[in-house]
Amino acid sequence: MHNHGAFSAESLFLIPAVAAVAAYWAGMASAKSGRWAAWRLVSFIAGVLAVLATLLEPLAGWAHRDFTALAFSHILAGMVGPLLLVAARPAALALRTLDDFPARRLRRVLESAPCRFLSHPATATVLVVAGMWAMFHTSLFTAMQESMPVHWLVTGYLTGTGCLFTAAVLGTAPAPHSFRQRAAALLAAAAAHAALAVGLLAAPPPGVVSGAPGALILLGTGAAVQAVLGLFLLDQQQGLGRRLPQSRKT
Repeated sequence: MHNHGAFSAESLFLIPAVAAVAAYWAGMASAKSGRWAAWRLVSFIAGVLAVLATLLEPLAGWAHRDFTALAFSHILAGMVGPLLLVAARPAALALRTLDDFPARRLRRVLESAPCRFLSHPATATVLVVAGMWAMFHTSLFTAMQESMPVHWLVTGYLTGTGCLFTAAVLGTAPAPHSFRQRAAALLAAAAAHAALAVGLLAAPPPGVVSGAPGALILLGTGAAVQAVLGLFLLDQQQGLGRRLPQSRKT
């Protein structure tokens, strides 16, 4: 299924990945970054690698043939990668280190009405849940197996909505929201994700002989990532640390 041309196309994703890491590194090295925590750089690199792994061989090809690998890819691109990327707070670093003009433009974008709407906990939850459902319960599942570009688009959607949701829950989205709203969003998404995984145990997607291993990965690993999100959220609420402070405090 994957010829040399396909591999060449996939390898192009290395360019934006390397550029993103280089830009983050440059921002961190800037005198204006202050005492930016080194662990955030590690988190950003790990997040980029998590998403990139789902776009490159061998995992990309394996996900086209095996439901278990597809489930693992979903967790990496839609949950693990976004958590690591959002924890690194690249937007906050950019606002701190960019020159005045680009920083003002970025702030305007982040505080715009569309961005505030998309990063609202309720909106982000709907987007994440809709993506999960469509990926396994519509013709999109077959299309992903048959077309690598569709696989790339779905991965982009999963990562983008995953970042919106994670930022909304952790309070790093442009508009602040209450603890109750953010906790409700996390609980709703966790319940929907668990229900989807349990449903796949009973009724795997078309063409999948045994969906149990993949469904268990979705259930167990997804719950683990959401538990980490919950711990961060509780940590903020109880004031035990400031590892992921509100974006307006930077």
